[in-house]
Amino acid sequence: MTILADVQDALRELRHEVCALHEQLTRYQLVVWTAGNVSARVPGHDLLVIKPSGVAYDALTPENMVVCDLDGRVLEGDHAPSSDTEAQAYVYRHMPHVGGVVHTHSTYATAWAARGEPVPCVLTMGADEFGGEIPVGPFAIIGDDSIGRGIVETLQDSRSPAVLMRNHGVFTIGPTARAAVKAAVMCEDVARTVHVSRQLGEPIPVEPQHVDALYERYQNVYGQR
Repeated sequence: MTILADVQDALRELRHEVCALHEQLTRYQLVVWTAGNVSARVPGHDLLVIKPSGVAYDALTPENMVVCDLDGRVLEGDHAPSSDTEAQAYVYRHMPHVGGVVHTHSTYATAWAARGEPVPCVLTMGADEFGGEIPVGPFAIIGDDSIGRGIVETLQDSRSPAVLMRNHGVFTIGPTARAAVKAAVMCEDVARTVHVSRQLGEPIPVEPQHVDALYERYQNVYGQR
């Protein structure tokens, strides 16, 4: 597959955006060493841009981001892509509304994943961003599309943009890569706060009608329009 010249401008912008968004993963302490990644769909094309595998965060540049098709095949780039590429390509193929995918091993959220336990909706922030609990996905092997299948299976009928893949870590989706990064940041914050709350006693669930109202307001009214 040859990438047409008229796509190159979009790719250039996405390479810069995806590279810059990785700085947010380290800023919010969602990753260590070379773990984790951000990817973005190229709008209007069956392409994605993703972090190269095993490259240190402080060595990332727009030029070493990798361009793949939605089967995970490398089309541009001098590095091997993230080991999560096939999984994320599966998400893009099966969830057309998704424009960005993020993977982290953030400490508190991954602790919930290790227990195979969803984060309950006991905070207004949980209702706002996730529309309910943060669900747990199945255990899946790294390196093929198994994780992608688990993400789609778990999130296709959920309002949550985050899934805790059992014994692994966090995957988040969004209409853009930036939105998926935001969901990863919010996921860790909610997981941490709910964990602390449980040390003090039993958290009080937000009632379903309030979850719905909070989610509707945050998604459609909050912020600048």
